[in-house]
Amino acid sequence: MNIQIENLTKTYGPQTAVNNISFDVKTGEVLGFLGPNGAGKSTTMKMITGYIGIGKGDIRIGGKSVRETSDDIKQHIGYLPENNPLYLDMPVIDYLEFCAAIQGLDKTQIKKRIKKMIGICGLNREKHKKIGELSKGYRQRVGLAQAMIHDPEILILDEPTTGLDPNQIIEIRKLIRDLGKEKTVILSTHILPEVEATCDRILIINKGTIVADGTADTLRKQAQGNEILRVRIEDADPNIVIQSINELPTVREVDFVKKDTNLFELQSVSEQSSRRSIFDLCVQKKWVLTELTPLETKLEDIFRNVTMN
Repeated sequence: MNIQIENLTKTYGPQTAVNNISFDVKTGEVLGFLGPNGAGKSTTMKMITGYIGIGKGDIRIGGKSVRETSDDIKQHIGYLPENNPLYLDMPVIDYLEFCAAIQGLDKTQIKKRIKKMIGICGLNREKHKKIGELSKGYRQRVGLAQAMIHDPEILILDEPTTGLDPNQIIEIRKLIRDLGKEKTVILSTHILPEVEATCDRILIINKGTIVADGTADTLRKQAQGNEILRVRIEDADPNIVIQSINELPTVREVDFVKKDTNLFELQSVSEQSSRRSIFDLCVQKKWVLTELTPLETKLEDIFRNVTMN
């Protein structure tokens, strides 16, 4: 079931949380929805799910506007909100049974569906405990189970791996990839390696506006004009080195790889190279240059570049 966002805007008094954004997500696609805190990610996801109302613009799900058919559309959406609200006094099985019932599942299918979700989300050992007795990681698993209990065609997951240990994260990433083969998935996270491991496409929002949209490879190619170098200079005061490099006209920014060491990472001004400038500087200062390595543009660098302003 496809999602179409059309000129979507949401304001809270004088503050614009989402500013006239448009994008599509197709069935069988996992979209990584990124942005700094306060960028408008959660607000957008809440509007898609019908959790809050739309300001201006429209959201079309399966070709139907949520303005006209909001309640019908909600049956096709599974939502894991950022704060994962749960009934802490309810046992896991009772809570999932409650969620299945309010989602309208056939009573004859509820037990079968609960058993499947408990297996998929690794809750078998904890299924009889009250949710309030669970660790944060297991509560997150319960949140995922409730989002998927009715086998929705669309999954909206806001920070789904928060609180999970490394093994759990790997399992949930695999689950999301598998679900994404047949469902429409929007995944919000601050863990950038998770995006590359899980998502087919990346959309970055900043101050309510879309600033990047494409696959990780596409975004890297677009950023290739911003050269990144790793430089090691021996036999010199590292603080003087970083000050001197920062004064080069081709250098946009430079920092220590590790504080007060002789290993630095710098980013050149767009469409310019700093390699010759670094070499000439070392000759002039009589410094020993032992490493000058171009680095592939990292997703972290792309994210920082498009959200810095």
